Amino acid sequence: MIVRSWQKFSWEAHINIWVQGARPRTLPAAIAPVVVATVLAGSDWKPVQALLALIVSLSLQIAVNYSNDYSDGIRGTDDNRIGPVRLTASGLAPAESVKRAAILSFAAASIAGLALAALSSWWVILVGVAAIAAAWGYTGGKNPYGYKGLGEMSVFIFFGVVATMGSYYVQTLEINWVSFAASVPMGSLSCALLAINNIRDRAQDLLVGKRTLAVRLGDRGARNLFIALILSAYIFAALTGRAWSILTLLTLPLAIPVCRKVLMGASGEALIPLLGKTGKLQLAFALIFALALWL
Repeated sequence: MIVRSWQKFSWEAHINIWVQGARPRTLPAAIAPVVVATVLAGSDWKPVQALLALIVSLSLQIAVNYSNDYSDGIRGTDDNRIGPVRLTASGLAPAESVKRAAILSFAAASIAGLALAALSSWWVILVGVAAIAAAWGYTGGKNPYGYKGLGEMSVFIFFGVVATMGSYYVQTLEINWVSFAASVPMGSLSCALLAINNIRDRAQDLLVGKRTLAVRLGDRGARNLFIALILSAYIFAALTGRAWSILTLLTLPLAIPVCRKVLMGASGEALIPLLGKTGKLQLAFALIFALALWL
């Protein structure tokens, strides 16, 4: 009986480690653009394509998290990291196992993406290949662009513009201004998640030669960027031309406290809960924005 209880505990603990390694607080960045795009599609929405787009988006987000864990871990840049658990650097999982988890997640995204292309357009495959290359190249390979301050740009493009407009396109087979304007808040809020991470890790990244945008801008500049990203979400929601987009202001009670703490200099472990709150802001913003688009 004791042995069975220990085995159950060990198995649950093992699963929990991998769940933490997937960084669930970042998953709203994958869900939000698909929700907004699906509602924007209106009567043209297609449930199968929407579900496949969600699987692609979630799989890519998890793949990015595992691949970053692996790449940063083997480089040693996560050795003194503050924040969510790092499987490789902490020794909780072998580097090769983390790499395999990333590959499996990329494979899941690829399979769903192929099905999505078959139901919409084969051009979707090229977009998927670019997204996977960007996900791996963020911290992987010999010349990771995330170490050069280009991470936010990539996140904005792939988890904002591509995720939203792509999810809209596979359901409607068209692209328009409204779908682009709707993609900007999704990209901005996804970048805000990364910005929180980079502000938290700025001092350590500077020491190990990881020149993220936060390192390049400096502490004050990085914090101002975070505020600008949050503001741009509200501005571009209004630029969709939908009168009900004013409803997104209902999320200000979530946004203002986070912005205030960032501006007041929250650092280190104090920024960890702000990451979760920024994720909740993105999801709440997306749901209310989707409601506004539907109305």
